[in-house]
Amino acid sequence: MNPAEFAAAQWSRATGAGVDPHEYRRVTGGLASVADWGPAFLRTGHGYLRRAQDAESVRSAGEYLLVAARWFHLATLAPYAEAHRATAEADHALGRALTLLEPGARRVSGDGFTGWLRCPVDSPSDAPGTVVVVPGLDSAKEEFLDLASALLARGLAVFAMDGPGQGVLAAGTTFVADYERVVGRVVDALGVARIGLVGLSLGGYFAARAAAFDPRVAAVATVSGPFRLDWETLPPPVRDIMARRAGGADAAHAFVQQVDLAALAPRIASPLLVVDGGRDVIPGVTNGESLARLAPHGTYLSVPHGDHLLGNARPDWLPQLSDHIAHTLTGTPA
Repeated sequence: MNPAEFAAAQWSRATGAGVDPHEYRRVTGGLASVADWGPAFLRTGHGYLRRAQDAESVRSAGEYLLVAARWFHLATLAPYAEAHRATAEADHALGRALTLLEPGARRVSGDGFTGWLRCPVDSPSDAPGTVVVVPGLDSAKEEFLDLASALLARGLAVFAMDGPGQGVLAAGTTFVADYERVVGRVVDALGVARIGLVGLSLGGYFAARAAAFDPRVAAVATVSGPFRLDWETLPPPVRDIMARRAGGADAAHAFVQQVDLAALAPRIASPLLVVDGGRDVIPGVTNGESLARLAPHGTYLSVPHGDHLLGNARPDWLPQLSDHIAHTLTGTPA
């Protein structure tokens, strides 16, 4: 794939993650090959670090750091030798940003997870509910800042996490199929009795699986999550990413064989919203309509023009998802 095709394929994901579309075009328009993607995005992120250093106010510095975190994360979408450096820089920039903009934000880490707990009120214990945001195959906590903002605006505390094989933990850990154990440790660490859970892309499988096993998941939503995966028909780029995150091709194959929610969906007792894009057609991936149909309290939202992660259709699902989580957790209209 040439760089123009790769950039076009990542367009809605990048702009949905919050980078300026005009700057995205300028950065990607100068690429001679896909191999230049990572270094170019790192340079762009470093430019925002310099702006943060020179900013005249704490708020401006924090906002520049949030933009830097987005660019550093997106640097990892094309494979290159220093991808681990980009994930570390994304993590560091996000931490610096939240320290400046939200002094009450708290880093929470444990066995197989790390992330930031954010709250719109003085203390997470004062929030009417807490939501855990789970990333997917090659995403991370820095990618879904707009989702976190929508949930925070509804008065909810938000814990955006990286799990095994994800984000800043990808360099030293690998995917686990029993992700419900990770979510269980997160809930224990947060010290709450119940949570809302939102999973994006492969994180949708993780979230649905956790909801099937852990009764403390009181509300759940998935976005572009797989109901089932078929290794033999997955596109080679997806298999390559899976192999890197799972610890090799054999481990990836074994992991994919376990991604099937047919038996688990009927066990999801909490209200479930499944969001899919009608244009999200990836060979080897069965979308979530079956999950919504088999879950006792499932609702299916398909956006006909939406692509994977529906970065091209934010108004068509993000408010509804946020309201679903807020209403289910608090029992009041969002």
